[in-house]
Amino acid sequence: MNEIISKLVDMTAFGSISWGTLLMWLIAFILLYLGIRKEYEPLLLVPIGFGVLLANLPMAGLGIVDSSLVLLPDGSYMNLLDIANEYGIMNFLYYALIKTGLLPPIIFMGVGALTDFGPMLRNLKLSMFGGAAQLGIFSVLIIAVLMGFDMKEAASLAIIGGADGPTAIYTTIKLAPHLLGPIAIAAYSYMALVPVIIPLVSSLLMTKKEFSIHMKKMDKQYPPKHEIKHLKTVKIVFPIVLGVVVAVFVPSAAPLVGMLLFGNLVKEIGANTSRLADAASGPIMNTATIFLGLTVGATMTAEVFLTARTLGIVVGGFLAFAISVAGGILAVKLYNLFSRKKINPLVGATGLSAVPMASRVANEMALKYDRSNHILQYCMASNVSGVIGSAVAAGVLISFLG
Repeated sequence: MNEIISKLVDMTAFGSISWGTLLMWLIAFILLYLGIRKEYEPLLLVPIGFGVLLANLPMAGLGIVDSSLVLLPDGSYMNLLDIANEYGIMNFLYYALIKTGLLPPIIFMGVGALTDFGPMLRNLKLSMFGGAAQLGIFSVLIIAVLMGFDMKEAASLAIIGGADGPTAIYTTIKLAPHLLGPIAIAAYSYMALVPVIIPLVSSLLMTKKEFSIHMKKMDKQYPPKHEIKHLKTVKIVFPIVLGVVVAVFVPSAAPLVGMLLFGNLVKEIGANTSRLADAASGPIMNTATIFLGLTVGATMTAEVFLTARTLGIVVGGFLAFAISVAGGILAVKLYNLFSRKKINPLVGATGLSAVPMASRVANEMALKYDRSNHILQYCMASNVSGVIGSAVAAGVLISFLG
C-alpha cells in the first residue's frame, strides 16, 4: 500500500513546485488579468500569459529549452522532428516559427492590410515626428550599455521604445534570442499601458495652451498650399516606391517593411485583391498571433525570468518608451518655435508605433481641453509613420550589430 501511495505521489508534480514556479504563475495570472479583465491588448497578452503558465507547469516539459540543447556538434540545429520528439510541441513551434523569424513579418503583413497611409500622405509634414519619436531607441541603447548589457542585448532592449511588438521580437531574435521572453513581455506590456504612459509624459512636458492648440482652426487660418488630387493612385504607388527605397538603403529592414507594404498594397488596390487583404488581416494574422503569443510566453521559465537582467529590461523598456513619447513632443515644440502654424504636441506624442491606440489616447486628451478639437487624423499621420520608423530603426540596428 505504501508503495502504491509513493508511486501516486511521484506521479504528481507537487514535489517540483518551487517559489520560483509560484512567482511565475503569479506573473502569468497578472498578464491574463490585464488581457481579460482590463482588456489591455487581449489578443496578445492572453496567449502570452497562458504561454508563461504552460512553460512553468512543473514536469510538463512545455518550456522553451536553451538553444545549446538543440545544437549539433557541427553547429547546426537538430531537425524539427527530432526537436518535437525530444522537447515537445512548444519547442517545435518555437524553433520552426520564431527562431526562423517567420511570424513577425507575417504579422506585419496583416498590420499593413489594416493600415491607412492616407492621413500621413495628406500631412507629410507630420510624418517627421514619427522619426523624432525613435529618440527613445537610440538613447536607451547607450543607457543599456552603461547598465552592463552588451551591444546586441542593448539594441534588443532599446527597440522596445519603438512600441512595436513584432519589431521588438524580430530584432531580439536576430541579436539576442536569449532575452526574447522578457523583452517581448516588456514590449507588449508597455504597449498595453499606452493610455497611462502618454498622458503621464504629456502632462510633464506640455502646457494647457499647448493641449488646446486646435488643428482644424490652424488649417483654416493657414491652409495647405498643396493637396493630393489623385489620392487613390498615390496610395497604390506609395507602398511600391517606399518598399524599393527602404530595401535599397536598409536591406535588413526589408522583411518587416516589405511585408507591411505588401499588406497595405493589396488593401489599397481594392476589390481585385480584397480577398488577399482579408486573409492577411484575418485568419493569417490571427493564427500567427496565437502561435507568437504562446511560444514567446513559453520562453519565460523561472530560470530565465527571475534574474537581475530582467529587472534591467523592465526599467530600460519603460525609459525607452517614455523617451520616445517625449522625443515626439519636444520635436513638435521645437517646430512651433519657428512656425506660425502651430501643431498640437500631442501629435508628436503619437510618433510611436502603437497604432491606433496612441492616436485615440491623444485625441481623447485634446477633447478634454476643447470638445471640438478632434486631432485623430493628424495623430494618425505621425502614428503610421512611426510604424515605418521603428521597422527602419530595427533594420539599422540589425545591419550594424547582426
